[in-house]
Amino acid sequence: MATPADPPSAEKPTRRDFLFVATGTFAAVGGAFALWPLVDQMNPDAGAMALATTEVDVGAVEEGQSVVVKWRGRPVVVRRRTAAELAAADETPLADLIDPLARNANLPPDAPATDANRAAPAGGNWLVMVQVCTHLGCIPLGQHGDYGGWFCPCHGSVYDTAGRVRVGPAPENMAVPPYRFVKPTLLSIG
Repeated sequence: MATPADPPSAEKPTRRDFLFVATGTFAAVGGAFALWPLVDQMNPDAGAMALATTEVDVGAVEEGQSVVVKWRGRPVVVRRRTAAELAAADETPLADLIDPLARNANLPPDAPATDANRAAPAGGNWLVMVQVCTHLGCIPLGQHGDYGGWFCPCHGSVYDTAGRVRVGPAPENMAVPPYRFVKPTLLSIG
């Protein structure tokens, strides 16, 4: 029977109600603690974070030479191109290219694959790109092939001196990673 002080529809919490709430709260907190290691293991490890950016001193690189560094587990070639390589890349008509896009992370995605859009803005003779074939992920050989650029012996893709695919099954130009010159001879990739 309800007393005049208590409204008829109000129920007093019982011990069973407390146990339901306490059990639910305990299960939610325990589930979060159990789930945290599973979510945390998906984060990159310290080694991958250390490779997020790579600095390269290019002061000793002579004209016509390349340096290959590792960035995010991939080889990145930094090449100081010769005047002949620059002229060959600059004279190539865009209509002759398989992939008309620059694939340069420093430019808009629809930038055309001109040599100027593939080369470093500070002194256009520097070329920085991920040296991985875009067909199946092979590592092309530098300064080989019909165009004096890169040749992938696995399936025959040929790239020119600007890293643009010219022949073969590769569908895209080699990627240009995000980079900037911190100093005139210090390049930061990533």
